[in-house]
Order: sequence, then C-alpha cells, then structure tokens
Amino acid sequence: MASHDHHTHDHAHHHHHDSDHDHTDEKNHGDSTATSWVGSDGRVYHSHDGLAPHSHEPIYSPGYFSRRAPPILSRNFNERAFTVGIGGPVGTGKTALMLALCKFLRDKYSLAAVTNDIFTKEDGEFLMRNGALPEERIRAVETGGCPHAAIREDISINLGPLEELSNLFKADLLLCESGGDNLAANFSRELADYIIYIIDVSGGDKIPRKGGPGITQADLLVINKTDLASAIGADLAVMERDALRMRDGGPFIFAQVKHGLGVEEIVNHILQAWEASTGKKRR
Repeated sequence: MASHDHHTHDHAHHHHHDSDHDHTDEKNHGDSTATSWVGSDGRVYHSHDGLAPHSHEPIYSPGYFSRRAPPILSRNFNERAFTVGIGGPVGTGKTALMLALCKFLRDKYSLAAVTNDIFTKEDGEFLMRNGALPEERIRAVETGGCPHAAIREDISINLGPLEELSNLFKADLLLCESGGDNLAANFSRELADYIIYIIDVSGGDKIPRKGGPGITQADLLVINKTDLASAIGADLAVMERDALRMRDGGPFIFAQVKHGLGVEEIVNHILQAWEASTGKKRR
C-alpha cells in the first residue's frame, strides 16, 4: 500500500497509489457519489461534485520557476482576451486583489471578471457590492468541493463564462480568481496567460520555502499583508530570502493590497506580459 504521508493534502493529490486502492473519496469531498477508477492511460480518474471525470498531475517536487509552463504562443485573443489567473490559499487577499486591479485598470481597459467559490457566490458578490466593475461584467462560478480542478483539470467551467464575457464586452483583459487552493494548486496555461499566486504573512514566514507550483512557478508571487508581520512574528527578511531561493529568480512583490501598497507594481507586471503576448501597447 502506498504510504499517504507524501500527499499535499487529504485529497491525495499525487494519485500514484497501488492499484488495490479504490480511492473512493466521499469523506474528503462531501459527495456520496464520488468514485474513482483507473483509465486506459493508467491514470487514476475520479468524478465528484458534478465535475467531469479528471485525474490530477502527480507533483513530485516543490517545482522550478524556470521550468514553468510557457505562455501558449498560438493563443487567439479574439476568442478569449488575455486572462490573468489569481490563485492562492483561502483568505490571503485574492478577492481584494481582484477589486484593486479592477479599480486600477477599468478606466483605460475593457475588463471582465470570473470568481470561483466552492459552494457560494461570495467573492463575486463582494466585487459587485464594492463596485469593482458593472455587475454584468462579473460572473461567479460555484466549483463544488474540488476548486483546484476548475483551474487545472476541468477548466471548462471557467472557460465558458470567460469567453462569453470576452466577446460581450470586447475585453482587453480578463481576471479569473480561483476558489482558494492548497500549495499544490496552480492554473493551467490553457486557462491563464499570466498567473499570480498570492500568499500572506499570517501563515507564518515558513510558507515561501514550502514551495509547490503556485509559489515556485506562478509568473508573479505576491506576499500580502506585510503590515501583519509584527503581530504574527513573521520575519519578512526570511520570507524574502526563501522566496528568492524557491523562485529561482522569478519576481515577487511584498504588498498590502487592502491599503493599495504594491498594487501599481503588480499592474505593471501584468501589463508587461499583456503587451508581450498581445503585441498591443499599454494605454
């Protein structure tokens, strides 16, 4: 029996089990219809919460920035505008960043936003309440109990509304917020042309060195809520050292998104990538 101590979370994300393990995940996913099977390709597939059957890529190391999936060069931005994926653990400031980016960019660019929540439309409603964008430019998607699948293995649940919004509003930029991930989750390049992963200091200064594809391979790592460092006892110098090492030279930004600190810098990174991918010039 494969030992389970190497899993990234209780969802058994690595899926390289012995074949005698039937992997019925009801207790983890809260869905009594969860089943799993080995596909013809030898990978373990499972289906739950109404998601299409999917398997998860096994993740064997914390990941390397230089080996991240490159942007897809053949992307047709007329079908779906340049898409920024915002991921990170629950409560780190993803929705606050979505709001800040909308406010910063909406006057010069046509924007639309898709938010993911597990069982509610909370984050989309937050953006609407705070006037991030006109309501018709915001869609909230309920992903069910496997939010990381909606940004990686079963992205159709997000592609549909993103393409629709893109065409409706002739969008320049689309923002897609994940439903809150563990450290093993990251966006598929099929979905996000630019990936931001946001963590915060309240998790402690050990988080950057724990790695995982979000931390090591996102195009930009944001370390948010630096104003809480002293209250938590987190050492920003340690976080900076570890982020430099784990990200292999990839960019990261210390921020206080709620107070507007670091937001302009984040926007500049996004627009640089937007210019490089689309050939357009920033306004």
